[in-house]
Amino acid sequence: MDPDRDLEQLSRDQLVAEVKRLRAGIRAHRDSTGHDLCWHHPNLWGLLPERLTPEVAVPPWPKFLRGCLRYREALDRELPDAPSADFEYTKDEP
Repeated sequence: MDPDRDLEQLSRDQLVAEVKRLRAGIRAHRDSTGHDLCWHHPNLWGLLPERLTPEVAVPPWPKFLRGCLRYREALDRELPDAPSADFEYTKDEP
């Protein structure tokens, strides 16, 4: 079944509103910075009409941390002039 079939029933104005909503969500994800870059983004996934809880598989700590290091190294290569956000992550998770 086509997961986007619901779009065929929307008016032009409803489609424009949907595009704006999706763009806002993509921009929020794109504009993440600092420690927010390290987190998965369920708010972005929540923009889709199908409601499900993603099955997230988490690698063991050593492999996870190596992935974090590779991600950070990629940022150094791809954005060498990015400003530094030199602060500790302090948000308390429930």
